[in-house]
Amino acid sequence: MKDKGSILVVDDDTAHRTMLRTLLGGWGYAIFEADDGSTAIQMVKDKPYDLILMDIRMVKVSGLEALSEIKSYNPAIPIIIMTAYSSVETAVEALKKGAYDYLTKPLDFDVLRITIERAMEHRQLKEENLLLKETLGKNFDTRNIIARSRAMLKILDTVSRVAPTDSTVLITGESGTGKELIAGAIHFNSPRKGGPFVPINCSALSETLLDTELFGHEKGAFTGAIKRREGKFVQANGGTIFLDEVSEMSMLMQAKILRAIQEREIIRVGGDEVIKVDVRIIAATNKDLEAEVKEGRFREDLFWRLNVVSINIPPLRERREDIPVLANHFLQTFSEKNHKEIKGFTPEAMDKIIRYDWHGNVRQLMNVIESAVVMCQSSYIDVEGLPFPIKEHKGDDDQIISSGNMTLDEIEKIIILKTLELTGWNKSETARRLGITRKTLNEKLKRYGYEHKNGKAK
Repeated sequence: MKDKGSILVVDDDTAHRTMLRTLLGGWGYAIFEADDGSTAIQMVKDKPYDLILMDIRMVKVSGLEALSEIKSYNPAIPIIIMTAYSSVETAVEALKKGAYDYLTKPLDFDVLRITIERAMEHRQLKEENLLLKETLGKNFDTRNIIARSRAMLKILDTVSRVAPTDSTVLITGESGTGKELIAGAIHFNSPRKGGPFVPINCSALSETLLDTELFGHEKGAFTGAIKRREGKFVQANGGTIFLDEVSEMSMLMQAKILRAIQEREIIRVGGDEVIKVDVRIIAATNKDLEAEVKEGRFREDLFWRLNVVSINIPPLRERREDIPVLANHFLQTFSEKNHKEIKGFTPEAMDKIIRYDWHGNVRQLMNVIESAVVMCQSSYIDVEGLPFPIKEHKGDDDQIISSGNMTLDEIEKIIILKTLELTGWNKSETARRLGITRKTLNEKLKRYGYEHKNGKAK
C-alpha cells in the first residue's frame, strides 16, 4: 500500500500504541512511536513528521507540555490530542496551545480516520499555499518583469498606480503576452498580497464544471458530490481571483459572475446559503470584449463592471526592443537549468530572433530559447541552432531588399528606421549603433519627413 505520510504516535500505554500502530499502518501511514512527551519532543527535533497523535495524560511529560514545546519548534505540524478524560476545559486549553483537533478515548475509528485525513490535507494545502506565495511573489515582482519598450514601461507604471487600490482590472492582449504575469504583479504589489492569488482559466472547463469550480457545491448537488466543496471565490477570500479568458464564459456564468461582483456574495451549487466574499477581481481575455458585446456574446453590464481599469499588452512584434533582453534573460535561465555555459547569441542569430514576428509572443520566444539552449553545443547560439521557422524567416524588409528593386537611399532609410525602432527611438544609441553622429541622423530623419523629437511622421 502507498505510504500516505508519517505519523508519530505518543502514548505511555503500550497496548494502545500497538493497536494504533496496527490500525494506522493498515490505512497506509508510516508509524513511529514515543512512550512519553520528552521522547516525542526529541524525535520531532531529529526527524520531520507529517502528523502527531498524542495522548494528553502521560507520567513524565504531559501531552499539553509536549504540545507547547513541539509547536514552539515546529508550528506547522498538526497535532491531534487524545484523552480518556473528556472535559471542555482540557480541550480548549489544547486547542489554544495549537492542537489541530481533540479526540476522546475510546477512539471512534471512523472519526479518527476522517480527522487524520483532514489534518494531512490541511498541512499539505498550507505548505502548497506558502510555496505558491513565495514562488508567485518572486516571479510577479515588477522588478522581475523584463521590459525596455515604452509600451511595457507604461504598463508597469499603470500597475504601480492601480495595485494599491481595490479596483477591478481588465487585461487584454494576445495569448502568450503575459497577462497572468501582470495580474500577479498587481496582486503582489497590493494590500492583498498576504492573501491568496487564485487563477482560473474560464475556457478550460465546461459550464457545469466552471460553476462548481468558481462557486463550490453542496454534498449531493450532483452525482459524485460526496461532500461539500468550496469554490475559487471562497478560496480567494481576502485576496484576488484572476479570471483568465473571461470571454469564453456562457451567458449564464456571466450572470453569476456579475452578481458576485455586484453583491460580493455567492451561492454554492445545490445550496441556498448566501456566502459573503471579499475578493478583488482581475479578468483577462485575448478577444475584443467591446466587439463581443456588440455581437451579443458578452453582457454589456458585466463588461463595464470588469473594465474599471483597462490594461492592453501589445504583442511582442510591436515592441521588438523587448526581444533582445527577453531572449538573453531566457538564455541565462535555461543555461543554468541545464547546467550549460552559453555566453550569448551570435549577431546573425539575434538579428533573426528580433526580426521574427512571434505570433505566440513571449511564451513562444521562451520555448524557442529553451530548445536552442538544450541543443546548443558551443558557447554561442548561432543561426543553425534556431528552429527552422525562425532561421529561415525573412522579414518584410528582408524580402523587399532581396528583390533588388530598391535604391541605396531606400535601403538606408529602412535600416535607420529599424534601428530606431529597436532602440525605442533613442537617437543617441541609434547613431552609435549605425556609426554616425546624432546630427547626421537628425538630418536624415528630416529628409525622410520625420519629426526630430518623437520620430513621428509629419
